Amino acid sequence: MKEIQLKLQGDIKRLTNKTFKFDERVGEGWFSAVYFLKTKKIAENLKPDNIVTMQFFQKNHAVLCGTDEVIALLEEFAIRPEELEIHSLEDGDKVEPFETVLTITGPYQHFGFLEGVIDGILARRSSVATNVYEVVKAAKSSGKEKPVIFMGDRDDHFTMQAGDGYAAFIGGSKAQATHAMNEWWGKQGMGTMPHALIQLFEGDVVEASRAYKETFPEDGLMALVDYNNDVITDSLKVAREFGEELGGVRIDTSNNMIDAYFTRHPEVLGTFDPRGVNPELLFALRRALDEEGFNHVKIVASGGFDAERIAKYEKIGAPVDMYGVGSSLLKIHIGFTGDNVMLNGKPQAKEGRKYRPNPRLQKIEFVSAT
Repeated sequence: MKEIQLKLQGDIKRLTNKTFKFDERVGEGWFSAVYFLKTKKIAENLKPDNIVTMQFFQKNHAVLCGTDEVIALLEEFAIRPEELEIHSLEDGDKVEPFETVLTITGPYQHFGFLEGVIDGILARRSSVATNVYEVVKAAKSSGKEKPVIFMGDRDDHFTMQAGDGYAAFIGGSKAQATHAMNEWWGKQGMGTMPHALIQLFEGDVVEASRAYKETFPEDGLMALVDYNNDVITDSLKVAREFGEELGGVRIDTSNNMIDAYFTRHPEVLGTFDPRGVNPELLFALRRALDEEGFNHVKIVASGGFDAERIAKYEKIGAPVDMYGVGSSLLKIHIGFTGDNVMLNGKPQAKEGRKYRPNPRLQKIEFVSAT
């Protein structure tokens, strides 16, 4: 496959079609709604000289993502893409409701069948980018910069990881759980230990942590401490064993479980939900670590976090240094629409829609690489 360099005003670098592993059947219309294919046929036979302008928008305050992928898709599968006139915003741009993010002008039969595919790319990528942006914003709402780990590998089909990881990066997450999530922007995945590692050592968090440290000495040691549903006891065990070498502990208590700390201290119950990872448990853990001089040990919280929950934790000053977030980041809530709004240079659109010029759009040109 020949790589196509993309050039736009200002010489800002975009991802190219070499990044994306497109299914060749896109060009055959396999992923296009059938009515688009039928319209393509009619346009070829009866209206081959008509020039249309298609514009794309959505209805939320959002972080735009997917434009590079769409442009590469057009280069790869549109007919005579070099003759199309394309204007686009960039991945990472903040967009307003109904703001035009992309326009394509040319013969309908050359690109119109890709309308639904383009909508879908922009919808998924922008939804993930926006979700991550909101979580990252919430995580620093207390004034401190707190990293967010994108842990969406188990919440969707694995083939989505590369694009979702890139969208998460655009949204502001710099840490991803798998190598695939980092593929498009050239980094590697990060992570420490799952519950499965502790299970191999029969629930002994210290021995599991020792095995991790000896096997991956170049990594910072972060122990997962909820396996035995007693996060304070196990956190202190690993802290006493490894001292300054312990960088942090991660709590991932199931939302159906109540940690053993509350069994030992029932007097604190009655005013909050004690299940899962909760602020009272986090405050108790921070106190226990600090009382023994382990102030350097960071606390990572994961399990059911979204922007709203993180904002609440930050508002009350819950002692969390990093959040791990998964399923909430993959909810698709931003839908894009492609409308034909100009015909042969004159306004022509369905009632209620019209051409919306956007001075922020930049012209795209395809420059073939040898």
